[in-house]
Amino acid sequence: QVQLVESGGGLVQAGGSLRLSCAASGTFFRINSMGWYRQAPGKQRELVAAITLGGSTNYADSVTGRFTISRDNAKNTVNLQMNSLKPDDTAVYYCNAVVKLGPLSGSMDYWGKGTLVTVSS
Repeated sequence: QVQLVESGGGLVQAGGSLRLSCAASGTFFRINSMGWYRQAPGKQRELVAAITLGGSTNYADSVTGRFTISRDNAKNTVNLQMNSLKPDDTAVYYCNAVVKLGPLSGSMDYWGKGTLVTVSS
């Protein structure tokens, strides 16, 4: 019912920048929060940044001051601008959306398939 498609991953040198984008499509009532998670090899998936419908943001300590999350509610998109990238930022980045399918329904989590970000030293 809800599809999330990420784009913008790739290979970048340390200190460089990348911009990730995610577009949501399908049939739903409202997208509450949207966010980005990442999973590095051998590690658990972790929150990178999230943004509410009203625009409040939350960042992992490790990316605060370097990454910026934004969303366009009209287009159902969320972006992650990543600056001053470090090798430790290397991971698969997943888009997440918390979605209400109907006005009286609860919220459900949806995930994209992920996009690989590799930061070389």
